[in-house]
Amino acid sequence: MSNSDDRYPPVSPMPVHVGMIMDGNGRWARRRGLPRLAGHRAGVENLRRVLRAAVELGIPIVTLYAFSSENWQRPAEEVQGLLNILREALEKEVGELHKNGVQLRHIGDLTPLSDDLKKQIQAAVELTRHNDRLIANIAFNYGGRQEIVEAVRKIVRAGVPPEAVTEALINEHLYTAGIPDVDLIIRTSGEMRISNFLIWQGAYAEYYITSVYWPDFDKDELYAALKAFSQRDRRYGGLNT
Repeated sequence: MSNSDDRYPPVSPMPVHVGMIMDGNGRWARRRGLPRLAGHRAGVENLRRVLRAAVELGIPIVTLYAFSSENWQRPAEEVQGLLNILREALEKEVGELHKNGVQLRHIGDLTPLSDDLKKQIQAAVELTRHNDRLIANIAFNYGGRQEIVEAVRKIVRAGVPPEAVTEALINEHLYTAGIPDVDLIIRTSGEMRISNFLIWQGAYAEYYITSVYWPDFDKDELYAALKAFSQRDRRYGGLNT
């Protein structure tokens, strides 16, 4: 879908793959005197708007950091609330995302989730698997180090000799196999860290940090990130002459 809105002229180059660390839900809620889960709920509601904006702006692939493998350490009430919000979002949003041509994929480890939640996620992935307007990877129970460890384990189990292990082979065993490395990683809420997100795929990614909390991150903010990316000088360790 092309972007025809004069307020958002096309940017060049456009990142093929954009990662988003959706941070600041809890602080957004606290500033409004609301419980943290209200912030997480607002963040999920905003996800729909951001995915729509990504389609309209012509981004082919996004990866959204929804729940890290370390987030289980949060209070049990908050964790359960996040799982309930995910369940509700799958019930309410998947049909609309499917209609809008979004292909949903899950990256991460489904093992700790309940059987019914696993089935919901798998059903959403199956329903949308042939959509091609936008690929949306949902990183739920995801950690970059965990992903690399799992890739190495698969390679070892396959009996691959050490001299045959290459970057390409590791890429083939990551959760994101078949998807280009991330070009741009956006982090909301102003925090200056990557939090174990796409640490292999983001080796040469450009980073864009905004102080805006995730529930308030909108199309204008996303477009600003794309504009900033288009002005970067990407050298991949070399020199541009």
